[in-house]
Parts: sequence; structure tokens; C-alpha cells
Amino acid sequence: MSHSGTDHGTSGAVGKDARRRVLWGSFIGNFVEWFDYAVYGYLAATISQAFFPESDRQTALLATFAVFAISFFIRPLGGFVWGHIGDRIGRRTALSLSILIMSAATFCIALIPSYAMIGLWAPVLLLVIRVIQGFSAAGEYAGASAFLVEYAPAHRRGLYAAVVPASTAAGLLLGSLLAALLSLALTPEQMAEWGWRLPFLLAAPMGLIGRYIRTRLEDTPVFRELENEEQQAHSPVKDMFAKHWRSLLLAVGAVLLNAVGFYVILSYMPTYLSEELGFGATESFFATTIALLTYIGFIFLTGLASDRFGRRRVLIAASVTFILFTVPAFMLLDTGSFTAVLLVQIALGAMLTLNDGTLPSFLAELFPTRIRYSGFAVSFNLANAVFGGTAPFVATLLIGAMHTKLAPAWYLVAAAVVSLLAVLRAKETSNRPLAH
Repeated sequence: MSHSGTDHGTSGAVGKDARRRVLWGSFIGNFVEWFDYAVYGYLAATISQAFFPESDRQTALLATFAVFAISFFIRPLGGFVWGHIGDRIGRRTALSLSILIMSAATFCIALIPSYAMIGLWAPVLLLVIRVIQGFSAAGEYAGASAFLVEYAPAHRRGLYAAVVPASTAAGLLLGSLLAALLSLALTPEQMAEWGWRLPFLLAAPMGLIGRYIRTRLEDTPVFRELENEEQQAHSPVKDMFAKHWRSLLLAVGAVLLNAVGFYVILSYMPTYLSEELGFGATESFFATTIALLTYIGFIFLTGLASDRFGRRRVLIAASVTFILFTVPAFMLLDTGSFTAVLLVQIALGAMLTLNDGTLPSFLAELFPTRIRYSGFAVSFNLANAVFGGTAPFVATLLIGAMHTKLAPAWYLVAAAVVSLLAVLRAKETSNRPLAH
């Protein structure tokens, strides 16, 4: 079968209603997964008091972020497992399972007794559950992106895939809003004692809704064609390393800016503003919430731009803007003006969307259908494990080691340089058939 025939056949065979269901199913499922995952990051300072209360504040915070980072190290393993399930059994099966595991694990965090009640077992249980969360998250972003790209019309793959980072940010947004509302409504004592547990309890009902929607979707047309033709890779991971290792390396490099940028700008920032720059917790959450709202709007514009101008151009623009403007932006954060903080966060979020809105379609198009889920999941999770989950920890550590509050900015610049070099070596992927 010719490549072009496959691609046009895919877009022609799918009706508008089916596409709408796929878009909503992907949005809601991904939204639930990343709300579950993000709440921990936003409530890190409070959680550190519940699970690491014996040490001084910075050590407790580092311990909390270390647990955040360790949960990421399971993600490459999760990438291999979910990639294999997604490429061998089906995208839908992998996505329906991952949301169930994530929601159950998140719900369990709400039930862990504090350090005061069970001592060392409290942080140990927290770590185990975070590892389960990390394993589940490994299948989500890659699977949802592959699912959308394979359902999208060829000239709209960038826009469709942008639903994934938009829904991720929407999940973060709800987490940020809940954290802000709780810090407003409750006293610090109530927050430390039981308030932080409330968002985690939401995971169970939300997860069941997400799973219900996902099980009602059909697998993607190109995957079903592959099944019919019996062209599936017997071992997708082995195939990926043997024949597509160059694409894998380029993908890891391209993801680096996303990994560091996403977790520094959208997850670590409230902690940075309150702990390092002395802003109130409510102000810090409010600034991040506004930044997330504008980020969601910008992400769809980026998806459209990548369809119009190509993935490479937009990804190159993302790296260049970070190299030029990150350090000056962080300097403005330290002026003490809340308006400046708000504008800088919006600007940094907009810069990040140039990368984040383009990356899902770029990575999905980089690999052929029979190893698409594996290639995306392994590269994305490898970069996020080593550089994304560790970003809040490294940022906190660098500030102490370099004695400058600008340390996270220089870390972002370094990530942007690596991503730029990787994208410059890659070929343009937009408007090419989804090769078998």
C-alpha cells in the first residue's frame, strides 16, 4: 500500500462526529492524568510539613522534590511497557489502563497517614505511590498524542496534537486553582493537617469518568490497518533501537526544552516565587493560574503555526527565544512588582508553547506507525525522567550552590541550546504521510 494512499484514506474514512469524540476523549483523559500528577507539585511546601517535618524548611522542600524526581525515574520503564502495549495491542487499551492506575494511585495519596502518626513509613508510602503515578503517566502523553495524530486530517495534525499539551495545562490549571482556593479558605494549620488531602480525593471520580469515555472510542484507523495487514512490529522496542535509534536521539534532544521548561515555568514557579522571592502563597498561585490560562490559548495558535510553517521552524523559534530572553525575564521577576511577575510568567508561558504546541505532532510524525507509541513514549519519558522531574530539585540546588536566584534561568538556557542542536539535525515532518 502506498504511503499517500494510507494517509488520505485515514483522514477520509473518519467522520466529524468520530473526530469530535476522539478530541474530547483525549482532552478529558489527559486532563485527569495531569491534574492528578500536578497537585503534588503545587502543594509541595505543605506536603513537606506532613511527611518531612523534622528537618529545616529547605531540606524538607528538597526531600519533597526528591520524591517528585524519583517518581520520574520509573517513567522510561513505563514508556517501554506502555509503548509495547500501545503498538502491539492498541492505543485505546493502553490509554484506558493508564488512567485507571493513575487515578487509584492519586486517591491513595490522600489516605497516607502523616509522619507524626507512622514515622518513616509515611515518606516511604508516598514514594511508592509516586512511583506508581510515574509509571502510569509514562503512557499518557505519548499515547494521547499518537491517538490524535493518527485520527487527524494530514494538514491539521499539529492543531489536533496541540490538544494534548492544552489538556495537560488544563489539568495543571485545576490543580493550581484548587491549591489557591484552599490556601485562601483554610488556615495554614488546617491546610497542613487535612486541607492538602482534598484535591487528591477528587482523583477517583474523575478517573472513572475519563476511563468510561476512553473505552467508548475506537482504535485509530492507521493502527487498525496495520493489524489487518499484520505489519505490526513483533517487538516495537527492539525495532526502535535497531532501525530508528537516530530518530530516538533527536527526539530526546528536542524534548529537553519541554522537560525543563514545563516543570520550571508551570510547576516549580509558585514555589520559586514564595520560597525564593518572598511573594505570598496565594499571589504565587494566582500568577501561575493566569500564566496557565494564557498558555492554553497560545498552544492552539502554535499548533496551527506548525501546520502552516512546519514543525522545525517553530521548534527552532522556541529555542532561540529561550536562549535570548530567559535570563532578562528572571531578572524582572526579582523587581518585587507583582504586575512584572504576572507579565513575565505570561511571556515565559507563551515562549514555552512554541515548543510544547509543536512537539506532540513532531514526535508522533518522527516514527512509523508500528513503533510510534514506543518511539514517542521512550524518548519523551527519558528526557522527562532525567531533566523534567529533576528540574524543581536542580533549580533549588543550583540557587544554593551558585548563590544566585537566576540559576533556574541559566538552566533553561542550557536546555534550549541542546534542543536547538537536535532540531537543526532533524528533517521536517509536517505534511508527510504517516509512514508504515
